[in-house]
Amino acid sequence: MIKINTYSDRHNATAKEIQEITDFLYENLDEFGDPKPDIENAVQYAMGKNQKPGGLVITAIETDTDKVYGAVVINKTGMSGYIPENILVYIATHKNTRGKGIGKTLMQKSIEMAEGDIALHCEPENPARFLYEKLGFTSKYLEMRLKK
Repeated sequence: MIKINTYSDRHNATAKEIQEITDFLYENLDEFGDPKPDIENAVQYAMGKNQKPGGLVITAIETDTDKVYGAVVINKTGMSGYIPENILVYIATHKNTRGKGIGKTLMQKSIEMAEGDIALHCEPENPARFLYEKLGFTSKYLEMRLKK
């Protein structure tokens, strides 16, 4: 059985939980992931650490083992209107439980709990793209980045 835990700038995760969430995302984001320090920074940002705007971290936990089976990280942007109030930074489900509805449950809970609009970046070949579209996300722009 799966339970959903929610953390935010108002209800922080413990240091141990932050580490478990970071490790889980690092191990399960596959080719769509980032270095572990970047993932931890996004989780810390959602907790409102270092005077950041905060956000949400929602996890799916297996009740018998307390093992993380899914996680989503949403950061507040501090903006509204032309830039959505939130950006979905990471979402992943455990490699052995994909296709069982955990990602959909996490996305639905994220949409329900986030205050304001949500943006996300998705690689065209990411299979999760179809879930995002079913939930109402649309592709408005081609993202371009300049790395310095």
